[in-house]
Order: sequence, then C-alpha cells, then structure tokens
Amino acid sequence: MWAQCLVAPERFERIEIPDLSEQDVPAGHVLLKTLAGGICGSDLPVFRGALFPVANEQPGAIGRVPGLPMHEVVGEVVASRHPGHRTGDIVVGWASGFDAITEYIVSDGSMLVAVDPALDPVTAITTQPLACVLFAVEQITDIEGANAAVLGQGPIGLLFSHVLNTRGAHVTGVDRVDRSGHAAAFGVSETATVSADRWAAQLTDASRPDLIVEAIGHQVGTMRLCFEAAAFGGQVFYFGVPDDLTYPMEMRTFFRKNLTLRAGWTMDRRRVLYEAAAYLAAHGDLREAYVSHVFKAGEVQRAFEAAIVPKPGQFKIVLDMTA
Repeated sequence: MWAQCLVAPERFERIEIPDLSEQDVPAGHVLLKTLAGGICGSDLPVFRGALFPVANEQPGAIGRVPGLPMHEVVGEVVASRHPGHRTGDIVVGWASGFDAITEYIVSDGSMLVAVDPALDPVTAITTQPLACVLFAVEQITDIEGANAAVLGQGPIGLLFSHVLNTRGAHVTGVDRVDRSGHAAAFGVSETATVSADRWAAQLTDASRPDLIVEAIGHQVGTMRLCFEAAAFGGQVFYFGVPDDLTYPMEMRTFFRKNLTLRAGWTMDRRRVLYEAAAYLAAHGDLREAYVSHVFKAGEVQRAFEAAIVPKPGQFKIVLDMTA
C-alpha cells in the first residue's frame, strides 16, 4: 500500500509499505481506508523537522515514520475490533498513530464516530477540529455577553470565533492576515489585521477583553500579551499543543489582574465528536466555508507548503486521499 513519508524536514516522498490486514488490528481498534485528512497546526512543527512525541516515533527515527504527521482523518472501516464500529462505516476523528497520510491505517476506535455517508469526506473532516474547540469552550465560563478576542484567525481560531459567537460573545478576531472579507461567515464581529503585540498595545482599560483565546500557537511571547491585554478578572484560554516545555508567565500581572488561565487537551473524544457533528448539522454553512483548499494525496508536499504560509482566503487545507 502507498504512504507518504517525511524523509527530511519539509520533504515528503511516496513509498510502498506492507499491506495491513485484519490480523494487524488490536482489540478496540479498527482498520480504515483513508478518505480524507486535514492538516492541523500541530502537524507543522513536525513537517519542519521537530520530533513529535507519539507512540510510533522514536528519537533518531525522525522523518522515517510512514504517514506522519496527520491525525485528522475520515475513513471507511474495512475491519473492526471495536464494538461501536462496523465494516462499511464512514468515520471521522483522530488517527491515533498520527500517521494518516497512508492508504490504510489502524486506529483506536474510541477516537472515532460514524458520520453520514452522504457527506463529502473532505468537508466532514471539519468535525474533528471542531470537537477540540467545543471541548475547550466547555472549560470557559461566563461567555454570554462577554467581550472576547481570538488571537489567530487560522483554522482553529475561526472555529473558536464561530462557537463563541453562537454562545453569545462579541468576538474580535486578531490576525496579521486580513480576514475581514470572511469575518461574518465565522461569527467575527470585528477584525484587527495587525500583530498581536500591536493590537494589545492600543487597548484601553475600557476595551480590554473579558476573554482571550490564544489560537496562534507555536510561540511563547503571546502568553505575556494575553495577560497584558485581558481585563481585570478576565480569562485566558491557551489552545494547542505546546512546542516548548517552559512558558514563562508574568506572575505579577496575572496576580494583580485576578486572571484565570486555562489549557488542556481534548478528552471525552467520542462525545465531543458527536456534538461537533450535531453542531455542523445545525450550521451547514460553516462546514462548507471552512475547507478552503483541497489537494490530492500525491500533492501532500504542496499542501503542507501552503499550510505554513497563511494567506487571505486560506482556511482549512485537506487532503483528498481518494483522488
């Protein structure tokens, strides 16, 4: 079977690897034929050459794991040892080995749910990142009527904007890339096309947000900016997989402003995947607007090169594994 392999930083090659069969499926897992995969921001450091701490990658083997890095997946179940999945089901969720850029994968069935087979797999991929956002928003209090700012209006930031808007927040989207032409589609009331530090510097006490979601990722300095920008008693949600082990906190500001900081990975995955599917059923326009660029599986190099250079009109990038 085919697989795309990251053989060097920022360089994929198509290779052939041994076929998977039902004998390769442990208890609680399924064998999937991959139909679509979404590029997540957490995939990009690995694309650039960083080591990602997943079970099937060992230090020294960086760039040699077929299918890495991709965990957002839609696939067809071809063999199942999980009670919730049957052969022929179309499912969406996490590729538990983060190795979805392959023809077939084995994945933990507890991280997948069935989707309507009538849905296009390319747009159904939206269910997975939305599930992550919905779980994060569950951890945030006092959203209705809040003045919220979402730093970073990439694929995750836009989902945060949409969900917070539906929960009754007034959302300001902050990004270096101009998103003003698409703001309404994602529930953004105001856009600030500026770097996060310049945006924070112009705030007055009256305009400071009650809630800040840091959805830029991959940097340390924005933690300080969030604390500076937040209103007294405000909340900061720091989203995403941290690239660094240590993030310095300006404790005096945090303390004197009585701030609350939240973070964390997505739990209860099947539950929030079902909730994401229901959310998309109620907001079909979001599913259609969210996926902006589709590449064939053989174009994975181009897809990742596009993903690391945000630009106007580019939101979610998806690989169509069947093309």
